[in-house]
Amino acid sequence: MIETKPITRIQFQPIVLQDKTLYESYATDGNERGCEFSFANLYLWGRQKLAVVHGHIALFSQFDRRSVYPYPVGCGNKKEVLDAIIADARAREIPCRITGLGEQAKKTLEELYPGEFRFHCDEGSFDYVYAIDDLADLKGKKYHGKRNHLHRFKEAFPNYTVQPLEDANIKQVKQMVADWYRVRLEENPNSDYLMEQAALEKAFRDYRELELDGLVLLNGEEVLAVTLASRLSEDTMDVHFEKARPDVNGAYTAINCEFARYIRNKYPKVLFLNREEDMGLEGLRRAKQSYRPHHMVKKCWACLLEDGYDY
Repeated sequence: MIETKPITRIQFQPIVLQDKTLYESYATDGNERGCEFSFANLYLWGRQKLAVVHGHIALFSQFDRRSVYPYPVGCGNKKEVLDAIIADARAREIPCRITGLGEQAKKTLEELYPGEFRFHCDEGSFDYVYAIDDLADLKGKKYHGKRNHLHRFKEAFPNYTVQPLEDANIKQVKQMVADWYRVRLEENPNSDYLMEQAALEKAFRDYRELELDGLVLLNGEEVLAVTLASRLSEDTMDVHFEKARPDVNGAYTAINCEFARYIRNKYPKVLFLNREEDMGLEGLRRAKQSYRPHHMVKKCWACLLEDGYDY
């Protein structure tokens, strides 16, 4: 039976820009994390909340219309903070769902609470992580098709340029992105694109404060593609958004390759690009697999058995 302290709620507060320094001061344990633990993602998507609890950052979030607790961030023993999370769920009278469990986090939870949690792993939530040299150079037989796409793009746009995202070009970038979403929403008005569009608008508004690295692909003054990313760890960048004109053949390949080169040159210690999940979407899965990931960040979530088990 799990022993917890008196049932009290954690005083979670909505995540704001000013929490970035605080959050990142705790995210220093060196373990590989999934993209959901990027501060930019926590800030940009949904109604995420945090609190400092027993030397860790505890998080409270909504996912798929359910309240969840991403695995606490910080160094040291996790027992006290996990006990506090379990108590908080009881106080709120909600199931205790802990998400974002990598292999080490899952092992820790099993050791601290043997037989008390049941685990569920969803391949659609696994992150695709690529060696930056692979994406920058596209060498070898496995990238033959990508090199062909890039060659056709360069033939069509021999004078294309790339620029870092900055105030001087952001207006044109926003217009290209607005056009991209308008077409998608006309095709599928009930999709999740509105949520993504809201997150990207916040990213454009706060890109400097979030320390996002962006790259813009242009043909003259015409924006063909844009990508935005932030540092996830010492050796990994997390690519949050990538949008390209759908009528420009090879634009996605070009921005992907150019961005990898840009980051490799700017941050020599970065070895990997995390290009996030495929969300179980078959087309997106095929696209991500076609770039041959170096490895996957496998993640699970856990639910207390005493709360029942809902997928």
